[in-house]
Amino acid sequence: MQASSLAQTLEKAPGLNTAFYQAQDDEIEMFHFARSNHLALLLKGPTGCGKTRFVEHMAQQIEQPLYTISCHDDLSAADLIGRHLIDSNGTYWQDGPMTKAVREGGVCYLDEIIEARKDTTVLLHSLTDHRRELYIERTGEVIKAHKDFMLIISYNPSYQSLLKGLKPSTRQRFISLSFDYPSVEKEIDIIITETGVSYQNAQRISCFGNRSAQAQ
Repeated sequence: MQASSLAQTLEKAPGLNTAFYQAQDDEIEMFHFARSNHLALLLKGPTGCGKTRFVEHMAQQIEQPLYTISCHDDLSAADLIGRHLIDSNGTYWQDGPMTKAVREGGVCYLDEIIEARKDTTVLLHSLTDHRRELYIERTGEVIKAHKDFMLIISYNPSYQSLLKGLKPSTRQRFISLSFDYPSVEKEIDIIITETGVSYQNAQRISCFGNRSAQAQ
């Protein structure tokens, strides 16, 4: 994996640095429903509303490793699947984060999927239908997804345009969950839990944050 792509890929082991998350609706129940039925999830909502924190929290709750890939224009299919590398013994194959999750189990999270190139989103089709398999063209291997494999993608609808957007053929393969910013009271509870500040200071922080958001 190239250094630029490696910097965008995070792997977290279960049970480390537990992420606090306060549910806003029935997203936790929908996550468990999707997982038990081997269905993929699509999370949509504005930046900073808690999509990534939700995924981190749920991966820890089910005690599965989390592979987070931040999508961008330079992200290639090889960055997800893997590539041949060379060492003193010759060439060898190294699994990418998606392949590792498919092969060994875990949650594979593609953040801001609409920023990815089209050749990467095509990879999702065989993983999100009845086949649940990943084809590695360079090695000819077909990997049946591990029973604990789960695929989650996210995007910010405000970033979507005519040139960048999910095709219906891709979108219809996912259970869609909508996220938004928490209410003021929930946000205050979150600030207190995360920082330990007093209720009054949490109110001030929340008020400042809301004013800043409105000013943008």
